[in-house]
Amino acid sequence: MIPYTVNIKLAARTLTGTLNLQNKTAVDWGWQGLIAQGCHSSILIIDPKTAQTIQVLERHKANVVKVKWSRENYYHNLSSPYCLRLASGDASGKIIVWDVVSGTAHCEIQEHSKPIGDLEWLWNQDASRDLLLAVHPPNYIVLWNGDTGTKLWKKSYAENILSFSFDPFDPSNMALLTSEGIVFITDFSYSKPPGSAGKKVYIASPHASPAHTKPAPATAPAPTGAKKALNKVKVLITNEKPTAEAVTLNDCLQLSYLPSKRNHMLLLYPREILILDLELSQTVGVVAIERSGVPFIQVIPCAQRDALYCLHENGCITLRVCRSTVATEESVQELVYDLRSQCDAIRVTKTVRPYRMVICPVNENKAALMVSDGRAMLWELRAHTGKAANPSSGLSPLYSPVSFCGAPLGPNQKKIQDLSLNSMIGQTLIAGETLPTSSHQQEVQLKFLLTGLLSGLPLPPFAIRMCPPLTTKNINHYQPLLAVGTSNGSVLVYNLTSGLLHKELSVHSCEVRGIEWVSLTSFLSFATSAPNNMGLVRNELQHVDLPTGRCFAFRGERGNDEPPIEMIKVSHLKQYLVVVFRDKPLELWDIRTGTLLREMAKNFPTVTALEWSPSHNLKSLKKKQMAAREAMARQTVSDAEQSSVESSVISLLQDAESKSETSQAISAREHFVFTDTDGQVYHITVEGNTVKDGARIPPDGSMGSIACIAWKGDTLVLGDVDGNLNFWDLKARLSRGIPTHRGWVKKIRFAPGKGNQKLLVMYTDGAEVWDTKEVQMVSSMRIGRNVNYRILDIDWCTSDKVVLASDDGCIRVLEMAMKSASYRMDEQDLTDPVWCPYLLLPRAALTLKAFLLLQPWSGTFTMDVTQVDYSEKDEIKGLIQEQLNSLSNSCDNSILMLFGDESDLHFWTVASHYIQSFAQARQLTVSAAEGQAQSEGVQPSPQSHLDICHDVLCETSYFQKFQLDRVHLQEVKRSSYEHTKKCADQLLLLGQTDRAVQLLLETSADNPSYYCDSLKACLVTTITSSGPSQSTIKLVATNMIANGKLAEGVQLLCLIDKAADACRYLQTYGEWNRAAWLAKVRLNPAESSDVLKRWAEHLCSPQVNHKSKAILVLLSLGCFYKVGEMLHSFKSLCCGISLTHYAHKLIEAAFLEYARLLRTLGLREGAALWASRAGSAGEQLMEELFQGEGGIPEAILGEEVVELGLESKE
Repeated sequence: MIPYTVNIKLAARTLTGTLNLQNKTAVDWGWQGLIAQGCHSSILIIDPKTAQTIQVLERHKANVVKVKWSRENYYHNLSSPYCLRLASGDASGKIIVWDVVSGTAHCEIQEHSKPIGDLEWLWNQDASRDLLLAVHPPNYIVLWNGDTGTKLWKKSYAENILSFSFDPFDPSNMALLTSEGIVFITDFSYSKPPGSAGKKVYIASPHASPAHTKPAPATAPAPTGAKKALNKVKVLITNEKPTAEAVTLNDCLQLSYLPSKRNHMLLLYPREILILDLELSQTVGVVAIERSGVPFIQVIPCAQRDALYCLHENGCITLRVCRSTVATEESVQELVYDLRSQCDAIRVTKTVRPYRMVICPVNENKAALMVSDGRAMLWELRAHTGKAANPSSGLSPLYSPVSFCGAPLGPNQKKIQDLSLNSMIGQTLIAGETLPTSSHQQEVQLKFLLTGLLSGLPLPPFAIRMCPPLTTKNINHYQPLLAVGTSNGSVLVYNLTSGLLHKELSVHSCEVRGIEWVSLTSFLSFATSAPNNMGLVRNELQHVDLPTGRCFAFRGERGNDEPPIEMIKVSHLKQYLVVVFRDKPLELWDIRTGTLLREMAKNFPTVTALEWSPSHNLKSLKKKQMAAREAMARQTVSDAEQSSVESSVISLLQDAESKSETSQAISAREHFVFTDTDGQVYHITVEGNTVKDGARIPPDGSMGSIACIAWKGDTLVLGDVDGNLNFWDLKARLSRGIPTHRGWVKKIRFAPGKGNQKLLVMYTDGAEVWDTKEVQMVSSMRIGRNVNYRILDIDWCTSDKVVLASDDGCIRVLEMAMKSASYRMDEQDLTDPVWCPYLLLPRAALTLKAFLLLQPWSGTFTMDVTQVDYSEKDEIKGLIQEQLNSLSNSCDNSILMLFGDESDLHFWTVASHYIQSFAQARQLTVSAAEGQAQSEGVQPSPQSHLDICHDVLCETSYFQKFQLDRVHLQEVKRSSYEHTKKCADQLLLLGQTDRAVQLLLETSADNPSYYCDSLKACLVTTITSSGPSQSTIKLVATNMIANGKLAEGVQLLCLIDKAADACRYLQTYGEWNRAAWLAKVRLNPAESSDVLKRWAEHLCSPQVNHKSKAILVLLSLGCFYKVGEMLHSFKSLCCGISLTHYAHKLIEAAFLEYARLLRTLGLREGAALWASRAGSAGEQLMEELFQGEGGIPEAILGEEVVELGLESKE
């Protein structure tokens, strides 16, 4: 027979329920692909792909208010492996940095005792990835080392800080949302606190009139619709403090930079989202809600496309995508975000409301909604081709992207890739752009699909009961089920092996008070309604069969208008049931037949505590029965010797009779004891339908009123309302009283298992475990001392683990020591396998990545790690294969998405695009002029271009068009002389002199700058290319720059087409970003390339240390060789080798290094292949690899190096 194994060892775990209001903001979706969610003082880790909780972190004493996953923006190797690191802050001001896999805390940080306002890991530093910025209320920001817990610096501000947002394009810029307005910081650095107090701007609330216009009349209705809202917000940001009637309160809910466009920010109000252009400090777009619409709670801007995910108060998530400015003939007035998709709303009640939404940062096409009742709803955005169902809506069509991962999409592309947002919808077109006629773009419709739902426990109170324990008899079909009775009358049955809900049964119409199991698959539960004016209630006692879900009223028609049931107790053999009422004698029932055996007389004593004895006479009864049967069989045989036929018939009948007798249970004798109000102990025996009164034991003088009894073996324990425990040894006839001084003993339960004499005791303020053999306490927990929740109910779930229900809505399975502890994630028994390479050992995770990224050693791409020459322990190989099984074939970019490799993903997005476009351009050049080499930096013009979220990495032509489009919008929006001046300056830099002159001439005569602007207009129109005027202007410009007027000097240089000099000056004075911008909009490709290369060198310098950005800049210039060298120099081998594999034949040293890396990981075939390409240096490594195996395999030597033949003059 095959041995059947049951997982008897249950993992310690926490079943969580409803959220606290303070948990509202505590949710984050990390690059690692997991969601962290605060629930009271615990943190849930949810896998969104399989919708299951894979870890619960417990260490905080107060409610968790913020959680943040660390960023994966660094190169991963054995010394800096993939790790799941999470920071969480609570309401008492404590920050904990977790190692999520093991469930342990890296470090704990405490500065003040107020709730943490905001948390963010710094992502932009190539030097350190351990830096954590936190807002400590009321007005401090502190930079911590998240690995060691040391404070690096602390800075205070004048106002209370609510939250902050980092500029995704420039790490030195950040904005603080304060109680009065916004503070812009431009000198943020990890090495020292910001020097200045920042630039403070005040927000005039969109509905209040700005300070300099007349206050709106009180009777005027609140504006609705985008047009009216726009009129109201002509000026939104003012440097003066608004007057009291203009703005009473800053009702701005949220502030964030747009990661899709540089220098743009959004402000969220309940009924509008305002898009600001920070160069002008001016609103350039409004998303307003009609009067009947549902207000916003939160908005998340996307990075891959100019789109916004919005969460509304009814739990509906909407996706709004920026409208193309190409479609409209008339000049564009503002940025418009069209509603493209929305999901279903939820039913909002007093206790059920949406809290927060998070979106997947890797793909941006999945959203999770957290609801206050503990539900997590997982939505996925799907794209399908087709025309709009409602063409009259007036929306311009959305198109699919032109290319995917740098490769153009073919005309026969049936299905749109649902990999990420940028593979589903194309870029927002801008003015001056036309749709490429040859492109195979299809019209796209978007819809949300609910792909997962996680629900928590309902609101407490709970009544819990574990099913009967595991024995040798039931081991083949045992399931560790926990029944949880809830306040709404339903019973939830959880399987504690997986922690998942097994069944939810709606059993009662009022709060469940208690549950008792009568077999492994059925239980009795009772509920009592609220008392009427006579103190009588409706009692419900239901028998529930789990496999079928059938419920029936166990007491039949009884139950209306009677005193409430206090408790039900089932005998050890599950034969009898005692029902105890408050002011009414008890009832005794037979469970097997469902009949009432005895209703006690009116003068029966009032029961305060009751327990069945574990002793019974079942064994002796069975022996007697067997003896009687044998005698009967003998007698039958002696009588029936005359006929063999008759004897066989009789034996058959006999068998049938004996079978029916064994199936009909024998009524064994069982006993129970109970105490009355005076503490006297009564002993009653039940056998069949006879009930006998036994001995009575007088009360113990040291005990108060007895509240509960527990009996196991020869030990009987009584607990009273004063906190005394009395241990009776029935064999030795000894009793021993122990005062615990903990108050009322609510419940006592013995642990299951033969000879296991541990006892679990519940008090009003906690619980204790006692050893009744030694009569001493084993462990204790008390509210306020080591936990911050009150215990509602207790039980044993195995012989060494307890289960506790608490008032924070959680049910915890704990070790006997009752320490709240997180568990190791890799020891979990999960129902569905989880794709998460972060759970593997560092070496195994890197092997998995190397295996998936590059397999040129075999002709075909395989997903089976067993087919590869890879020496490793079998269990680790098995774990790697498990991860592989949960995948389908994918390309480089999607593998990086799977790993959540932030830096690698940015690298490959830019690299694959430019490798493709330079290859195209080279083919065109070669075919046009045979053999003429294209000079580096001449940017190709492929069908598609990088979206503007890549900023200066975009193609020059597209970047210029975007900047012109933006200035045009700023021009439309300007509302003061300051704005007009900024627009004119910008137009001059962009070379739009005619339009700039028009703006300069608009200056009114009473303006102090009137004369200056008029002369400037004259100068701009009369500039000739004659030598003397040019040299004069150049001299003036250099003098201006030398005297601190950098912007004015640069303008003059741009007027005489000396933009290259202007860029040089800007770089000299540290304005690197401005110089890069100017190079992109004004210089020819060769000059622009020089400026950007100087910038890349500056980014690599030790004081800046932003090498990853430098690499992206060089990729956009086509310096693939240089990038390869840099990647090799700082050991980023995976990217470097893949790049050289795709783009160039690179230095042999890189191949050799990568071969060595693969060798340390154990991938011998791969190591041999790259070593064979590393020339003479690799030969030695090859010999080491195949030592003693009689030479190197032919297959590897014969393999040719794959080249794409892209050359570039370096």
